[in-house]
Amino acid sequence: MAEITAQMVKELREMTGAGMMECKKALAEADGNMEAAVDVLRTKGLAAAAKKAGRATNEGTVMALVSEDCKTGAMIELNCETDFVAINDKFKAYAEKITRAAIDAKPADVDALKAAQADGQAVEDIVTDCIHVLGENTILARVSVVEADGVASYIHGGGKIGVLVSFSVDGVDPAAEAFQKCGRDVAMQVAAVNPVAATRDAVPADVVEHEKGIYKAQAAESGKPEEIQEKMATGRLEKFFKENCLTEQAFVKNPDITVGQYVDECAKEMGGKVAITGFVRFALGE
Repeated sequence: MAEITAQMVKELREMTGAGMMECKKALAEADGNMEAAVDVLRTKGLAAAAKKAGRATNEGTVMALVSEDCKTGAMIELNCETDFVAINDKFKAYAEKITRAAIDAKPADVDALKAAQADGQAVEDIVTDCIHVLGENTILARVSVVEADGVASYIHGGGKIGVLVSFSVDGVDPAAEAFQKCGRDVAMQVAAVNPVAATRDAVPADVVEHEKGIYKAQAAESGKPEEIQEKMATGRLEKFFKENCLTEQAFVKNPDITVGQYVDECAKEMGGKVAITGFVRFALGE
């Protein structure tokens, strides 16, 4: 039997758009003959993906899930051609299977996720299978994995926006219903308001400097003394933090308190300590 090299598999994949494992099997069946391997894939209907590879994928879904212990969360964006397929239960099932693979594999990027396994099948081949079953070009656009003391997720609009929020936790079970309700509320806040960062310390320095520069320029136009201008700029920067930092934002469900205060209240009721440490937000097609 001819030796099947990685280069041969790569070449066949580029020619047909079929998955890595399917190409390897086809080459083995064809004893290394490239043209015969293409015929094998065509016979099985697996080369059809190549014809769809150039089609635009402007629709799709964002899927976010957490592990059973609620300490790992994964989120993906899976794109397709039409909204009709995006809302299809089979398409959602493919997205869920890929996301669960991400929880287990904890990939650093999309390429690493494509190589990961789900029930003995490479994720890349799962995407190819989705193309064959649903008849549309499908692309795994991005992935994010979060690990923390506690993780919560939320999906808005049937997959238009997805959020993962990470927490530091002391004396609280992150898998408890009370914690997950609190976490879901915080994730809903992120989906609705799209904060810049979890805390003011997490706001990128260049963003702070940019905002400060604008506020100083605005204050200078007032013609007031420099010490007053400084106070004006500082006050406006403080307002920026309160409007754009998750923990300092007014809680959407109760604007009388901040998100940070809401989490503190939840932690007190649960008999422990909980603090927001970060979040990831995907909006479809952004």
